[in-house]
Amino acid sequence: MSTKELVDAAVEHLHTRAGVKTVYGEPVVVDGKTIIPVAKVAYGFDGGSGSKKARAGEAGKEAPARTGEGVGGGVAAKPMGVVEVTDEETKFVAFGQTKKLAWAAALGSAFGVLVGLLLGGRRKG
Repeated sequence: MSTKELVDAAVEHLHTRAGVKTVYGEPVVVDGKTIIPVAKVAYGFDGGSGSKKARAGEAGKEAPARTGEGVGGGVAAKPMGVVEVTDEETKFVAFGQTKKLAWAAALGSAFGVLVGLLLGGRRKG
């Protein structure tokens, strides 16, 4: 199999794995709402070939020439949220907002404690 054939086979394999159903999952109906999962999908591949010329071995014997080729690839999918469809509206609900909210709450609390300590120290002094 040639390098081109290997790369073409890898691309076709990855293309079938990273289709629409990978990005938008199967819809699920719950309590009159249709929920469609959404993911961010990335895929990549690479291939190559090479050869090494024959060289003189032990006792004047020639070592054989070496050739090789290969191809590889991968797919990564990260859940992003869901599309929620009802009779009244359609909206996207993102995943991962809790981390941002937790950081904002922690920073706000730390700022409040710092201001309290500074103002409390002034009143005592």
